[in-house]
Amino acid sequence: QVQLVESGGGLVQAGGSLRLSCATSGSVFSSNAMGWYRQVPGKQRELVASITRRGTTIYADSVKGRFTISRDNAKNAVYLQMNSLKPEDTAVYYCNAVPTAYPAWGQGTQVTVSS
Repeated sequence: QVQLVESGGGLVQAGGSLRLSCATSGSVFSSNAMGWYRQVPGKQRELVASITRRGTTIYADSVKGRFTISRDNAKNAVYLQMNSLKPEDTAVYYCNAVPTAYPAWGQGTQVTVSS
């Protein structure tokens, strides 16, 4: 069974940092590149960062240089270090496989950046 559990969100001032964590079931993690997505109400979910099983990373232009994605293969976990946060980063953040996400999403973790 696919399990995706995100945590680490919160309220932070602009310029601050947060570290998101995603615990996954082994079947999801070992078979896929993984990514962090985010969604704002009324907008489509967007992929902001991804990492292959070998550690190659890709970032959306909007977060490049500020966010860092990593994975711990021993723990089946994916992380997103977010620095220099901006109000426009406010969203619910989810992890899932890349490029084709599993249909069963986790609950996500809310990130709110105040100006």
